[in-house]
Amino acid sequence: MQLTGLKYGRKILEMVEFPVSPSLTEEASIEDISKLMAAHGGKCVVKPFFTGGIGKKGKAGLVKIAKSVHEAIAAKQELYFAKHHQGNHTVQANGVTFEGFIPSDAEIYVSITSSTIHRQPVMTIIVEGGVDVEEVSPDKKKEIVFNPVTGVKSFHIIDALRELNCPQEYISPLVQHLPKLWQAYDTYGLITLELNPIRMQSKGGRFTPVACDIKASFDQDNPGWKRMSFPEEIFSTDITDFEAEINLLRTYQGQSDVTELNPEGTILPFIFGGGANSAATEILGQKAIISSDFGGNPPYAKMKSIADISFKHWLAKTNVVLLIGGKANNTDIFVTFKGIFDSLKEHIHLNPNVQVVVGRGGPNLIRGMVYARDVLDNLKVPYRFFGFDSSMVGVLEHALKLDDWIIDNQKSGRAAG
Repeated sequence: MQLTGLKYGRKILEMVEFPVSPSLTEEASIEDISKLMAAHGGKCVVKPFFTGGIGKKGKAGLVKIAKSVHEAIAAKQELYFAKHHQGNHTVQANGVTFEGFIPSDAEIYVSITSSTIHRQPVMTIIVEGGVDVEEVSPDKKKEIVFNPVTGVKSFHIIDALRELNCPQEYISPLVQHLPKLWQAYDTYGLITLELNPIRMQSKGGRFTPVACDIKASFDQDNPGWKRMSFPEEIFSTDITDFEAEINLLRTYQGQSDVTELNPEGTILPFIFGGGANSAATEILGQKAIISSDFGGNPPYAKMKSIADISFKHWLAKTNVVLLIGGKANNTDIFVTFKGIFDSLKEHIHLNPNVQVVVGRGGPNLIRGMVYARDVLDNLKVPYRFFGFDSSMVGVLEHALKLDDWIIDNQKSGRAAG
């Protein structure tokens, strides 16, 4: 469950009194738009509204800065039903927002998410915001790992900002407001909260961090999100038959969120954990058929059903079946492996030439790997296993190289034939 933009996302911030840019919906009158622009230097920002978690609108040219009411209305007409391409999917907007323009010499990126490496929440800060976090060099960003019992504290943020050489005049305002994001994250069932950008608004020589865009993901199994009273349709996007079939499994223990990324992809990833999901989706790119998070210690029956549906839809065109995740605390690795590899036994006739890569850690890991080894040896399926001490990025890169090697050999075989 994801949302982007201020149309609904501003409510999350207002609940914890985090400053956010004023905004109007597509139903706003010309008079209201005029007042908004007058209060913000004669400018407003017009953005299309997409349901679900849709990013990279700015790079796609879907964000307009209007300098007159006439320009704002023209932007509304252009963007109201704008189409946005993400991977092999095309999504269509249904409305726009008019947002107050916040002049600033600085943009800050801040996110909170759960780390599969540290098994704790992590706040990431970049003082050169307005960019994709993946494009920023490690020395330009700071990860704050903190105890979820005590939450993120002022000293965490002060230390991080100083290490990033943040201008002194911005530090105090950020220290006052950024801890509020943990309050929102912890209270309302969030698994990801990202503000990009936060612009530093100056009034009378004093600075205030103002959120100008938001992306949020909710744990549907955590009732905290219901406190926001969001209409359920805002989380809906056009879903495929595969997504609909998998997501029916939410009636059982554990998560089963999937997004079909590229039906022409060649790597089928079974991903466990939100951090692993982010890393795998970014690194695998167009090769990933799906993005998934099959966490929450799913029982055997559910994991077997997930694998059955996945293999039924995708195994015939898959080069590499990938199992990837961090070191689990409570997920029984043997149970999840048994479900997946029992299903693979039943579906291997769809693609006897598939290969398997595993990168995992957690309870009963060795037992799970031994079971997987025996199944794969009997099926004569090549495999490579990586344990909990292996780099997740390294495992993903190995899967990519293996997929490239398989494709090259397929091309060579066709050429020889």
